[in-house]
Amino acid sequence: MSRFYRLAVISHAGQPLAVVEQEGRLVPVAAILGEAPGPLTGLGPLLADWPRWSAAIEAALPAADAFADAIQATDAKFLPPVAVPGKLVCIGANYHDHINEMPIPMVPKYPFSFIKPHNNTLRGSGAPVKAPQGVAMMDYEAELGVVIGVECANVPAAEALSVVAGYLNFNDVSARDWIEKRPPIGVDWVMHKGFDGFAPVGPYLVPARFVPDPQDLPIRLSVNGQTRQDSSTAQMVFGVAQCIEHLSRIMTLYPGDIIGTGTPAGVAHGRKDKAYLAPGDIIRMEIGPLGELVTPVI
Repeated sequence: MSRFYRLAVISHAGQPLAVVEQEGRLVPVAAILGEAPGPLTGLGPLLADWPRWSAAIEAALPAADAFADAIQATDAKFLPPVAVPGKLVCIGANYHDHINEMPIPMVPKYPFSFIKPHNNTLRGSGAPVKAPQGVAMMDYEAELGVVIGVECANVPAAEALSVVAGYLNFNDVSARDWIEKRPPIGVDWVMHKGFDGFAPVGPYLVPARFVPDPQDLPIRLSVNGQTRQDSSTAQMVFGVAQCIEHLSRIMTLYPGDIIGTGTPAGVAHGRKDKAYLAPGDIIRMEIGPLGELVTPVI
């Protein structure tokens, strides 16, 4: 297998900068490529032609070792790896252990999905999320985020992983008030999922080639050092390939689109103590090799 690397976007000299991470060193992608698809202030231009640029990055990695002005990851301010996805689609009720804790009266027969607004919700690792006024049941949801790398439609499950550019941590922050108080017409998904900052992601995008089986990843989340979620993506009702198959039958998927694949057991709403988030809390989540996503609540 190729030498492991991760991609990220950081704030550098007041501007976004796309970087390659290896062993804690961050090197600007543009600095190691002999050519680049325009100014690399984000990963969008790379994802637009992912097969080409991912191969070019791998070929250029030896140059990263010799780059003298690398930035240490511990000193970086991370931005969302994908700042402007075409769409952010989330799958609900997709872990067996989460279905059991809620309890949800049935196992879905197909992936249950909703669209989450991204322009106001996305936040990078370390960026604070403000507890919204009037929300008493602010909750966390550790999820595996899937980033699409090829325009596609009607993709069979057997081929679905080939359209994935990479994976990232995704915290689908939720306001459970709108489950408890739902009117007869049903849950208001905008008030449930759409508040500012309710989609922390990152810090890294790990290329799909370094995740040979997305259904075999540990997924963990803690609040103030207390473990809340500790499960595996093996608990998914519908795996990544099945989610892509289902969604691509409804809509064309484009490079940079993000799919949140659901959360395991341990959310505050499913706990006996109902330990919802509050200002001062620090959320930390990790999935396999994807790094640690840190989110302070203010």
